Amino acid sequence: MSGPKMHRRCRPCLLSPLLQWQSPALPSSSSCPPLTPPPTPYALQTTQRTSTPSTQATIASNVSLYTTGSYFTPEVLCHLEQVQRHWKQSSKLRRSLPVRYIKPGSVVVPGFGDSHAHILEYGATLQLPLEGTKTINGLISFFSCFLQHQILPSSETVARVRNYILSNADVQSDKSRFVLGGGWDHTAWPSAAWPTAEDLESDPIIRGRPVVLQSKDCHALWISQKALESSLPFPEEVEGGIIMRDASGNPTGMLLDNAQELVKQPKLLEDDLLKRFNAAIEQAVRYGLTSIHDAGLDPVSLNFFKKESQQRTLPIRIYGMSYFDENDEYWGNTTMPLIANGDERLTARSVKIFADGALRTGGAALYEPYADNPLTNGFMRLEKEVLFKYIPLFLRDGWQVNVHAIGDRANGLVMDAFESSLSGVNVSALRPRLEHAQIMTKSDMRRLVIASIQPTHAISDMSFAEHRLGPERVKTLYAFRTLLQSGARITLGSDAPVESLNPLSAFYAAVSRLTPEGDSPHGPDGWFPEQRLTREEALKGMTIDPAYASFTETILGSLEVGKRADYVVLSQDIMTIPINKILSTQVLATVVDGNLVYGTV
Repeated sequence: MSGPKMHRRCRPCLLSPLLQWQSPALPSSSSCPPLTPPPTPYALQTTQRTSTPSTQATIASNVSLYTTGSYFTPEVLCHLEQVQRHWKQSSKLRRSLPVRYIKPGSVVVPGFGDSHAHILEYGATLQLPLEGTKTINGLISFFSCFLQHQILPSSETVARVRNYILSNADVQSDKSRFVLGGGWDHTAWPSAAWPTAEDLESDPIIRGRPVVLQSKDCHALWISQKALESSLPFPEEVEGGIIMRDASGNPTGMLLDNAQELVKQPKLLEDDLLKRFNAAIEQAVRYGLTSIHDAGLDPVSLNFFKKESQQRTLPIRIYGMSYFDENDEYWGNTTMPLIANGDERLTARSVKIFADGALRTGGAALYEPYADNPLTNGFMRLEKEVLFKYIPLFLRDGWQVNVHAIGDRANGLVMDAFESSLSGVNVSALRPRLEHAQIMTKSDMRRLVIASIQPTHAISDMSFAEHRLGPERVKTLYAFRTLLQSGARITLGSDAPVESLNPLSAFYAAVSRLTPEGDSPHGPDGWFPEQRLTREEALKGMTIDPAYASFTETILGSLEVGKRADYVVLSQDIMTIPINKILSTQVLATVVDGNLVYGTV
């Protein structure tokens, strides 16, 4: 895979909504003298195909520019040089074209794309985040814990819920009001035991309140006794899920995967959705994200995004995946895929299907039993017959199909369903995706089209992965290099709120396979260092590859003439600085359609 194109110490580059300029008043490029490579790019963009640009421009001088696309051709460069001279000479143009200057020494890259996140869920966890210290006494401050993305032991998690109630008067005064939070991870606690409703009831402030707490991997709910009672009765078993019970057969307050749907929660109001959305997007633009693939929209969240899109209040681009529920009536032939046109920023043309659970909670479907629990090999959330029935239907009706598959058995069954559906079909036109693709056989890897992977998952899981899978099978977990060598196209994401939304965290994890502190079970070279991505591969995985995975590579993902001007200005060169300096990189500015949505230039 070729690396991103780079232009060092560029002469002035003008960047705005579209990387294009068309002006009949200017001489043709055929009269220009030849240019010698490597080219020095000028780029003036405008949405107006007239001789006078009417949108803002940004001048980049003496910066490093990574395009991740093709070089500007000599003809285009010549044409833009003429525009540059014409612009400088015209007072009329200068008056109508607001100009910003990027600080010399900065680095410009295409806008970052997150191929797998949950926007509203991420916003919800920001209200009551259950990530923090690993110490029982909780001496590390909340904000330090939150920024370090650490995990709270159960006792501290209960204390965090208590403090949230006491610090919010509207919650404290209304004991019937649901308390919602997320981010807890029992595998990081000293005992690694599952929490229970009894743990929450031990605190007098929490006791009697409905509390619903989502796990870090979003595959488990920890609920209070009040929330449990309001959701009863439960069935004896749930297909594709688990209701944890005590020795007497009573639910403990822990529900896995499909069993989470049994919990009755309050209907979200428009104001609730807006608060979650604003909190999430504020972080997204701060991190340099110009597009997010939302990996699971229900009708409520999809309608919310549609409303925001119609009001032109989406600061970034959203590519939505609508949830599939086998218990609902098939909708692929009655609902039209939504595809953004022009300046629109919402697309919803894919369906999200869950094949299995998660490795952390023991729900990933494996061919062989878990090494640390030989009594189970996980479970499928959907049976083979369901996958083989609905995947072809959605593909036939024009939907991209994106399937959550983590275990090798789940990935194999999904690949079988894809293969049977795509026989004799133009695969590149449909672009089916595996979401996560964590454990795969090499033969299944060779059948892949797109693997949507999350490098930070590897860092979170590497401490327990070998214990769970054994010394041989663990080699097939998060095998990013092997995936690439198999011919698959990979695209990177965060799975926020499971992991940090910061794309530089994913970049660092992909190229280092180390914790932020520089550690791994295999030493300072990284966990299975042969599976590291190069920096060029990682950058493409968060720019042009997310664009390809969302059918927008012709307008997004690289800085090329004719594409939308989505780009990020960084404080230092992530392609050349020492690996241990990557996470200290700051986003100076985030630009969407040539408009500054975060920072200053």
